[in-house]
Amino acid sequence: MILEIAVLVSGLGVLLIDLWTPADGKRALGYGAAAAVALILAYSFKLDATAAQFAFGQSYVLDGLALFFKRFFLLAAVVVLVMSVDFADRIQTGISEFYALVLFALAGMMFAASANDFTLLFVSLELITITFYVLNSFQRNQQRSLEAGVKYLILGALSSAFLVYGIALVYGTSGTFQFSELAGNITAVSQKPIFLLGMILIVAGLGFKIAAFPFQMWAPDVYQGSPAPATAFLAVGSKAAGFVLLLRLLFGVAPEIARHWKPLLIGISAVTILYGNLCAIPQRNLKRLLGYSSIANAGYLLLGIAAVSASGAAAILYYLSGYLFTTLAGFMVIAVALRQVEGEDVTALAGLGRRSPLLAAAMTLAMVSLAGVPPLAGFFGKFLLLKAAVQQGATQPAFYWLVAVAIFGVVVSFYYYFGVIRAIYWSNDASQAAPISIALPMRVALWFCIAGMFYLGLFPDAVLGFVEQAVKSLRV
Repeated sequence: MILEIAVLVSGLGVLLIDLWTPADGKRALGYGAAAAVALILAYSFKLDATAAQFAFGQSYVLDGLALFFKRFFLLAAVVVLVMSVDFADRIQTGISEFYALVLFALAGMMFAASANDFTLLFVSLELITITFYVLNSFQRNQQRSLEAGVKYLILGALSSAFLVYGIALVYGTSGTFQFSELAGNITAVSQKPIFLLGMILIVAGLGFKIAAFPFQMWAPDVYQGSPAPATAFLAVGSKAAGFVLLLRLLFGVAPEIARHWKPLLIGISAVTILYGNLCAIPQRNLKRLLGYSSIANAGYLLLGIAAVSASGAAAILYYLSGYLFTTLAGFMVIAVALRQVEGEDVTALAGLGRRSPLLAAAMTLAMVSLAGVPPLAGFFGKFLLLKAAVQQGATQPAFYWLVAVAIFGVVVSFYYYFGVIRAIYWSNDASQAAPISIALPMRVALWFCIAGMFYLGLFPDAVLGFVEQAVKSLRV
C-alpha cells in the first residue's frame, strides 16, 4: 500500500502547492510531480514480492504480477507528466489539476494491479475512469475535447453497468467477492448458468477498458479529441489495467472457465485484429490512426488471453512493455511536432526529418516497432504472442486460423504505419518550415523511449525472465 499512498499524497501535494505558486510557475509543478513518481518507482525496487502479501482482508495483494504492473504504471506516468509540462501552454486553466488527475489515475491503476476481490476491482476501475472523464475533456475551449469526454463518459458508464451487474450475479451465486475464495470454489459455481452470465458481463466491462471488439467504438473518437498526454496515458495505462484484471480473473480465478471459452476468445481476438487494422487504412488523423492501432494491438494481446497458458501470460506482459515505449514515443512526437499546426493530419509531419531529426527518428522507430519489424520491441512481443497461440494449435486447430489472421493483420498494418514514415521523409510540403525546439526533459524522455524499444528488441532475456517470474502467481 505504501506505493499507492505515496502517489495519492503526491497528487494532493500538487494541489496544495498550487495554492502558493504564482501563475508563471505552475507549469513547472509537472516536473516536481514527475520527480516524485520517479522516486516512488525507484523505491519500488526495494520491495520483495517473492511471497504474496495481503491487506484489507485479502482484498489487496502484492505479488510479482502486481509489482510488475505497478512499475509499468509508474514509468508511464513519469513520461506522461513530462509530456504534460510541454503541453501546458495549450491548456488554458488548471494545469496543476491536470497533473494531480494524472497522479490519481495512476493510483487507480496501481490499485487495479493489486485487486484481489471484486470490490477493489470496481473501485480501482472507477477511479481510473472518472479521472479520465475529466482529463479527456480538459481542453474546454475545444469542442472536440468536450465531445471526447462526453463520449467516454456515456460509454464508460455503460461498461460500469455491465461490470456492476456481472459482479452482482457472481456474488449472488458464489457468496463471495474475494478472488482466492472464489478460486477454491470455482468447480462448483462454474456449473451455474447465472454465474457464467455474471463472468461474461464482467469480461465485457473489462473489454471496454482494453478497446476489444465489440466494445471498441469509443477509442478513435476519444483518442482524437483528448489532449495528447491524456490520450497517451489512456492508451498505455488504461489498457494495461484492463489486461492485468483479465489475467487475475481468467488466469488466477477461473482458468477452467477460460479454457472452455477458448473459441469465444479466439473469435474476439481475430475480429479485433481485423477491425483495428482494416479501419486504420483510410485514417488521416494521427491520433485517430493510433486509436485504431490500439484496437488492433488489443487483438494481438488477446492472443495471449485465448491461449490460457503461462507462456501466453508472459507474452502479454512482454508485449505491453514494448508497447509502453512505442506508444509514448509516438504521442510525444505528436505533442511536440504538431504544437503550432492546426489539426493532426498525417501530412502535418511533412518535412519533419529536416525540422527535427530526433522527432522524425522517434516517430519512425515507433511506427516500425508497432508494425512488428525487427530488431525493435514490437517484433519480439508479437513473436511471443504468436508462439503462445501456435503451441495451442495441436489441441485446438482454430488457433492456426487465429495466427493466420494475426499475420494478415501485421501485413495490413505495414501500409498505414509506413504511410506515416513516408510523410515524414518523402513529403516536401513543409520542408521550409522552421526547426522544432525540444525541451531538455522531453529530449531525455524521447531518447529513453528509443532506448527501451531497442533494448527490448535486442536483449529480451532479462525482461523475459522477469515477466515469467511475475506470472508465476497465476494458476495457469
